[in-house]
Amino acid sequence: MAKRWINDLTHTDITPERVFLNRRQIIAGIGAGAISGLAAPARAEGLEPNSFEEITSYCNYYEFGTGKEDPARNAHMLTTSPWTVKIDGLVERPGEYALAGIIDKMTVEERIYRFRCVEAWSMVVPWNGFELADLLSMAGVKSDAKYVAFETALRPDEMPGTRFPVLDWPYVEGLRLDEAMHPLTIMATGLYGKPLPNQNGAPLRLVVPWKYGFKSIKSVVRISLTDTQPPTSWNKANAREYGFYSNVNPDVDHPRWSQASERRIGGGLFSRKVPTQKFNGYDEVASLYDGMDLTANF
Repeated sequence: MAKRWINDLTHTDITPERVFLNRRQIIAGIGAGAISGLAAPARAEGLEPNSFEEITSYCNYYEFGTGKEDPARNAHMLTTSPWTVKIDGLVERPGEYALAGIIDKMTVEERIYRFRCVEAWSMVVPWNGFELADLLSMAGVKSDAKYVAFETALRPDEMPGTRFPVLDWPYVEGLRLDEAMHPLTIMATGLYGKPLPNQNGAPLRLVVPWKYGFKSIKSVVRISLTDTQPPTSWNKANAREYGFYSNVNPDVDHPRWSQASERRIGGGLFSRKVPTQKFNGYDEVASLYDGMDLTANF
């Protein structure tokens, strides 16, 4: 297994919650045309996190609507307590696990990660959570397990977006086992030291910082260990545009737009595009893909 991630950041590295830009500036920054010139790339550790307002007001969570502001408007309807997670498949101790009991057994810490969306916008988010590897170890991974499948809650009465066939509900995602066990992969339970807001995937979401944001499935209710590659929602919807791996890669464009650059949320009207970094700048995961054709396995 990879070496455990060490956090050397403190709360003094985080932008105060009160320091944020007006929401209109945020939206304007995304809608603006390309500005010439590219800023130098940087890892999350060298960037100020986005404000709490920015992170929670501009979201993709189609269960609550396809507009970026729909989740913040509608996600209050989701009941997040009590919450259980079913862990099954190729594990030694399958069962329904209460989230409160899971958290009691985990080491919850703060991680400041770059977070990039496939639509070429990015944020820096101070997540609170625990390593997925610790949860899987608690359940006991069997030797023939090769993949981890995830499933989001499906509650049409609380999730108005699921009343429309935008995707094949419930939302599902998956990782290869070595990706899931990597110390950068976490299950987030909060951000900015507060409980995770509903629109950001409360009460429990996956965060895989070197992949595009749609891989980081929200409001997880089931985790299954399998020996075959599991289906994923966006790959089922359009396999040509959304591969299983979905690693951030400036050399592999989306069929409808370039992935070579990105624009950071909160930059305002004149925010500059920056070069996209392979694996979102997390070079320590590159060895997971040694010998793979990352153009074919996008």
